Amino acid sequence: MSYLPLIGILIIIVGFAMKLDTIAVVVLAGLVTALVSGISISEFLVMLGEGFVKNRLVTIFILTLPMIGLAETYGLKHQAVRLINKMKGMTTGSFLTLYLFLRELAGFLSIRIGGHPQFVRPLVQPMAEAAAIAKNGEIDDASKEKIKAQSASVENIGNFYAQNTFVASAGTLLISGTLESLGYEVLAVEVARASIPVAIITFVITAIYNYSFDKRLNHKYQKGGK
Repeated sequence: MSYLPLIGILIIIVGFAMKLDTIAVVVLAGLVTALVSGISISEFLVMLGEGFVKNRLVTIFILTLPMIGLAETYGLKHQAVRLINKMKGMTTGSFLTLYLFLRELAGFLSIRIGGHPQFVRPLVQPMAEAAAIAKNGEIDDASKEKIKAQSASVENIGNFYAQNTFVASAGTLLISGTLESLGYEVLAVEVARASIPVAIITFVITAIYNYSFDKRLNHKYQKGGK
């Protein structure tokens, strides 16, 4: 058994570690893998084109980026901050826990929120930051970066652990289909049912972590922001 075709994985790891252009790294990895596997360049281009056509809906998110940019330009972020400032007693952690609940509920109902570029960056992160400012006054850049990271992680957690709670989601059907191909009769509804406790446990653990995040942030500024 030849391990040479796995060189594409090494190229991706090195390319990402060096922070090179993502698309260029992936295409290069695919090309090198094809060549060492005995596939000609013309065959590789045909496969690449067919793959793009079959999955072209994946790139539809690009159409939403100009809309998000215009919304931010004309005050979407400012309105989000104004809204969070009106909610007395709302902290960064409690707001992110609320968002996690809504994110998991959306996954259970198979409502696609949009993720980082369409929702987290223009709305969730500024509102989480505004909650910290309302509680502690002005915050430094290090705290802003931590809030940004926490906002992104909550989005990832909510999406990852709740997406299979919907019986007809792509992940649920993939798991069910894969198990069936291996000889295990597992219905999609059984996969979704098993995913619900995982989503609940994840919510509780993340809520506790968000509470701890609040405590650490508040303690920092009670000590004078150092």
